[in-house]
Amino acid sequence: MWLTIATPPTQSLDQLDRVMGAATPDGLRARYACRADGEFRIIAVWESKDHADRFFREVLGPVLARVLGPEPAGAPTMTGMEVLREFIPAVTG
Repeated sequence: MWLTIATPPTQSLDQLDRVMGAATPDGLRARYACRADGEFRIIAVWESKDHADRFFREVLGPVLARVLGPEPAGAPTMTGMEVLREFIPAVTG
């Protein structure tokens, strides 16, 4: 499993919604939009690093260009890391 934290090149929640809804990435398990230090952060959990790399390499660029225009305000920054353990609370009741 692989986790990414990305900072997209937009400050508009409407644009962020359109970017997030423009593609259903292969291998994506979960994705969360947050705000930290005045910027959006997208936290995503992937089946593998290969799935995340393929999405960032082949899918994200065209989606950003389509939604934000051919020259978005900067490129997204991304940090990736291997998930060592997954802790899911037990369902009770």
